[in-house]
Amino acid sequence: MARVDAGALNDIFDNTPGRVEQPVVQCVQIKKIASQESAGPERYRVVFSDTKNYVQTMLATAANHHIHSGALKRGGLLQLLGYQANNVRHKKILIVTDLKCLDEYGELKKLGDPKPLEVNPEEDSESHPTTITSNAFYGNNSSQHQQPMASHAKTPTSSDHANIYPIEGLSPYSHKWTIKARCTNKSDIRTWHNRNGEGKLFSVNLLDESGEIRATGFNDQCDQLYDLFQEGSVYYITSPCKVQIAKKQFSNINNDYELTFERETRVEKAEDQQDVPQVKFHFTRISELASVEKDNTIDVIGILRDVGETSQIISKTTSKPYDKRELTLVDQTGFSVRLTVWGKTASSFDVPPESVVAFKGVKVSDFGGRSLSLLSSGSMTANPDIQEAYKLKGWYSNGGQSENFSTHANVTSTVIGGTRSDPFKTIIEVKDEQLGMSENADWFSVKASIQHIKQASFCYPSCLTEGCNKKVVEIDPGQWRCERCDKNHPKPEYRYILSVNVSDHTGQLWLSCFDDTGRQLIGMTADQLMEIKETNVKKLADILSDANCRTWNFKCKAKMDVFQEEQRQVLSLVAAKSSYTDEIHRVRYQVQAASALNLVAESEKLIALIKQYNID
Repeated sequence: MARVDAGALNDIFDNTPGRVEQPVVQCVQIKKIASQESAGPERYRVVFSDTKNYVQTMLATAANHHIHSGALKRGGLLQLLGYQANNVRHKKILIVTDLKCLDEYGELKKLGDPKPLEVNPEEDSESHPTTITSNAFYGNNSSQHQQPMASHAKTPTSSDHANIYPIEGLSPYSHKWTIKARCTNKSDIRTWHNRNGEGKLFSVNLLDESGEIRATGFNDQCDQLYDLFQEGSVYYITSPCKVQIAKKQFSNINNDYELTFERETRVEKAEDQQDVPQVKFHFTRISELASVEKDNTIDVIGILRDVGETSQIISKTTSKPYDKRELTLVDQTGFSVRLTVWGKTASSFDVPPESVVAFKGVKVSDFGGRSLSLLSSGSMTANPDIQEAYKLKGWYSNGGQSENFSTHANVTSTVIGGTRSDPFKTIIEVKDEQLGMSENADWFSVKASIQHIKQASFCYPSCLTEGCNKKVVEIDPGQWRCERCDKNHPKPEYRYILSVNVSDHTGQLWLSCFDDTGRQLIGMTADQLMEIKETNVKKLADILSDANCRTWNFKCKAKMDVFQEEQRQVLSLVAAKSSYTDEIHRVRYQVQAASALNLVAESEKLIALIKQYNID
């Protein structure tokens, strides 16, 4: 049987010379603890025993897979490979970043009669934690005078950066620590003004082998540290530096805590830049976006299929203009998605089409089905040196570039419209059942083909202010007035308001589609189509004609509406908004979302219908 290293835990906390650096211990308890955020990573408190003593242990999330797989279990033996000893609130806490489960010994009864490790007052106030790493990741070079700690991974040099903490081990109760981390993202300097005064701030994302954390500098620290940090470089960061509960609304980092730089915080660029990992990605395939909930944050990689022009939007909160640029990504799943970048990333974007681009920290939107937006705390890497990038490039070079790609809008109607379950109706059923004639709205879906799109008044000039979208009026050349915002703009943003005639095997309806659905049906923005109209009316007609004879699933809402002092029935489609009054039925149809046919799903529906007839 494997020998449990009795007394090893006490030796770790005492940093005893000649001690066993990778001891074998027994797991005597496993308990899942609640995260600070409901969406945060799972965390486990584990108790390890060396037969003489036992100690409370926090398991790094990177080691959670040992529990999930069932390898780490109560009564099992294991070898500690990477750990950090800490004294917290008069308790000894061991943070384990790496371990090896000795599965061959199975589950045993508790060995020995272990006693808890205790902290004496002198030890609690002047602790010199022991750090052990499994692969020489944590460096030992710098200029901070602290007691060197033992490490089986690398012999300490003349450097004074010995007390290297894993990011995973930081908490509000940590003190006298140094982390060695790579800056994976640096924000622009942002300013604020309120009744309490004004100020400025910036933030960086920091990464080491154990995890990530966000750090923010305010005012003086912003001035002192902003130019020092460079994306991709590795730094030593030494306390005092405040560790606090993370404000999740401002960050997509998977950590319950975040850092705030203080006046005495030391930041030094590391000489050794190679022993810290690059950006960690957890990619979601483009075809899988339909199953990702709105507002979730993901990582994505793809071939840059198209690069749009830079445009400006007026911020609703600051009334200042900022740049945006729309990109189109594709991958080997046969899907494409539109991704928007902002600010300096948009204005200085110089990545050529057909490059591989990886994005970390993009927000999922349900605009037009599914679209993505790069957050200010996110990052972009062109042609990254990772396996996924090489696979994508190989696929694209060997025929992928000639494929036809489905859009993220090809999701089922229940995904586009949310969780609402809307029954499919034929057009004749919509009319015969007089949907929308009651006080409450009626919701349904309909599968229909486009027969004609009216060329007149296919769009309107809208306000550039974010979230406004109201119609603007040209008061002078280059001056467009929005009465709602009480502002003038140099140009409008054109938005679709299409009148579309659709049909199925039972009848016809007129639908009015607003901007999000118009982009899907036409395949370009209203701004682009307006430019074509001004230069080539025939081409405009051809583009609208090309949208004919295509079949879509429309998600709809029907209700009574008062228009021109007259109550009439209004049908609003949640998949492609329509607004047209039928002369006989006095019905207006509006569409808010549309999805192209998913042939697999349509086939399954047809098979289910056939089975209802019990035909052998």
